[in-house]
Amino acid sequence: MTAGRFTDRDREFMAEALAEARAGAAEGEVPVGAIVVHEDKIVGRGHNRPIALKDPTAHAEILALREAALALGSYRLVGTTVYVTLEPCAMCVGALVTARVKVLKYGALDPKAGALGSVYDIGRDGRLSHSLEVYAGLMESECAQLLQDFFQMRRGRKCL
Repeated sequence: MTAGRFTDRDREFMAEALAEARAGAAEGEVPVGAIVVHEDKIVGRGHNRPIALKDPTAHAEILALREAALALGSYRLVGTTVYVTLEPCAMCVGALVTARVKVLKYGALDPKAGALGSVYDIGRDGRLSHSLEVYAGLMESECAQLLQDFFQMRRGRKCL
């Protein structure tokens, strides 16, 4: 799906994911945000928190999926759409598949660890018990800029 085919509602949901990412940046975490939508309502949200929680699995997607599962009363999140600012890693794609998420829409590509097209293509290769519908490039420039600004600021601090 090309960026021109995303709806205004898609952009509203990605704006919520970007707000989550900014919250993570304010906490000193890598700014990635995610939300889970079911029947046009946000049922889960999260931003990266592995530093704060001392938990290597505390990625934005994982935290949003956990919240959504509690809200919906099931680990199977059938019929949900996840919006995330950065292409998910292998761990997060595994969680999305296990949760039976229907659609994933993400912003920026992750050429170093992306597992939905950049480095790997888990969840769409047909070998797993569930496949995701994946749409890349939603508000890509805003998502990428947030990450670039964060890492430039961190590199700048190291030089001081």
